[in-house]
Amino acid sequence: MVKENNKDILLADEIITSKIYLIRGEKVMLDRDLAELYGVETRRLNEQVKRNIERFPDDFMFQLSEVEFKNLKSQFATSTWGGRRKPPYVFTEHGVLMLSSVLSSKLAIKVNIQIMRIFSKIRQSLADNLSLKLEIEEIKKKLKNQDKNIELLFNYLDELIEKQDNPEPRKKIGFKTNKEN
Repeated sequence: MVKENNKDILLADEIITSKIYLIRGEKVMLDRDLAELYGVETRRLNEQVKRNIERFPDDFMFQLSEVEFKNLKSQFATSTWGGRRKPPYVFTEHGVLMLSSVLSSKLAIKVNIQIMRIFSKIRQSLADNLSLKLEIEEIKKKLKNQDKNIELLFNYLDELIEKQDNPEPRKKIGFKTNKEN
């Protein structure tokens, strides 16, 4: 967030989007990234959360394991983690929404609204992709059925061609004379 003549200029969506990670199958944001966006220190953000811990159940916020923390740090080429001793807390979309109730600065509220809009865009994008994937799968099924039908058709054609090439002698119908026995 940049201030220009005491007016807040919102961050580019890409900046916020780049701070959303997929951990444990959840889209989450790190406490340090949120603190930076809200213009507060990470420890202050975490203090506010701890003072209001009943508002942050496990599906709103959780702490990374040591392994998850090491994996996350390894994704960054340069270490910006400083002297952090504990793995960070991460907040799901609902946790970020709940942060707006414990951080009441105007900046935090504006940034929070923007984050919620981005989460909504991501959710819509995933829904659109899922719909597209389902349509593709349906087309694949139809193509597989058509392949089977075409194969069956060729088998029938092969049988007909074979019958044409090797016709069975036809039995005559009608009255038989003694010469035909």
